[in-house]
Amino acid sequence: MTSLSATREKNAPTEPIFGRLSRAVFDTANPSPYADGVKKGISEELVRKISAEKKEPAWMLEHRLASLKIFREKPLPTWGADLSALDLEDIIYYAKAGAGETDNWDEVPPDIRRVYDRLGIPEAERTMLAGVGAQYESEVVYHRLKEEWEELGVIFLDMDGALRCQAELVKKYFMKCVPATDHKFAALHGAVWSGGTFLYVPKGVKVRDPLQAYFRMNAKNMGQFEHTLIIVEEGADVHYIEGCSAPKYGSHALHAGLVEIFVKPGAKCRYSSVENWSRDTYNLNTKRAIVERDGTMEWIGGNMGSGVTMLYPCSVLVGEGARCDHMAIAFANKGQWQDTGAKVLHMAPHTSSKVTSKSISKAGGTAIYRGLLKIAPHAHDCTANVECDALLLDEWSRTDTIPDIQIRNNDVTIAHEATVGKLSEEDMFYLMSRGIPEDEARAMIVNGFIEPIVRLLPLEYAVEMNRLIELEMEGSVG
Repeated sequence: MTSLSATREKNAPTEPIFGRLSRAVFDTANPSPYADGVKKGISEELVRKISAEKKEPAWMLEHRLASLKIFREKPLPTWGADLSALDLEDIIYYAKAGAGETDNWDEVPPDIRRVYDRLGIPEAERTMLAGVGAQYESEVVYHRLKEEWEELGVIFLDMDGALRCQAELVKKYFMKCVPATDHKFAALHGAVWSGGTFLYVPKGVKVRDPLQAYFRMNAKNMGQFEHTLIIVEEGADVHYIEGCSAPKYGSHALHAGLVEIFVKPGAKCRYSSVENWSRDTYNLNTKRAIVERDGTMEWIGGNMGSGVTMLYPCSVLVGEGARCDHMAIAFANKGQWQDTGAKVLHMAPHTSSKVTSKSISKAGGTAIYRGLLKIAPHAHDCTANVECDALLLDEWSRTDTIPDIQIRNNDVTIAHEATVGKLSEEDMFYLMSRGIPEDEARAMIVNGFIEPIVRLLPLEYAVEMNRLIELEMEGSVG
């Protein structure tokens, strides 16, 4: 996801800010001499090197080595997207650009700072964010939290720093929500993870402004494996925004990050993310939250850019009265396979969930909704609603809905609805009869289709999300 794309003067109109946004903003790469000669592939030697360079405690090295063993034993998924072209021995798993972490943008190396300036991260921090983290390749290069939240006990660190400064908290929660045994790419992550975000919100603290982390891959054949760990204590409230991008090289890159969120009794967490990797990238991300009594978890996601995506944010409702909302957009353009969805496990009585998924397919792209809804035998008086809406922009594109609904008791209310449609000829005629060009009319209809989800983002991000969709829509006439 990106932040503000240009400096906004006070009281200036919002729309022109995004007029200069182009695909080049994301696809332009910096020189990457630090990656020259770096050995590709994964090995025990590499895992030990990562841990040693980070000066990690012994338990983390043991965790990495155990995860590596599981990774080697686990097969690639044989369902969903086709991963046969992904050569795991042709990926750089760890590369340092040589920039130390700082809390001052002026101290970030100029070539790296220019990347984040183009993406608008410093401006977003000044105008609307409570804190910002920026990762470049395997390193976090910038991290800062505003003083007012530090004084209330909020902890916002990069994961490597948290492992040093908050060792007991990290050890208590790290990969307890998503264990390395979950699947092959969770195990890979456990072995080679680097960087990411640690966010701790104390009991009763309600963080007024969002916090954001932005992850950028730059080198050819790069892999990024950031770890996000969020703990929201009882009665607390926070909105965390995560974004990412990578340049296009014509050879494969891999993203296998991992997000773990712990929502304590009565707490609320909103996690917003737009995955905007290049077409070269396999986006095989894992996200999961454990929600306790009367807690609320909200997932807002946009998936576009990457050639192959397999991503299914998961909420485990373990406390009575817990609830979750999953709201996601997937855009599949030419040559893309967007295999996305949601998983909700109702493990306690009186829990509720709502899943709203919208997908757009264009130029032969494939968008799949793949969902799991499971209600345990003892989880009585639960309510769950799943809505999947797909929009096909031509006759060559594809969409599928693959729901897995497992209900183990009769005292529940469940609804599932799926619709597939094309652009309305009547709507197109109406708009074009008012003098609106055909391509703009199509974009207006698509923006209306995704509006229920986009409006949940802060204003600046919502405007830019619409602009990203417009970029994907370019050339859609015909």
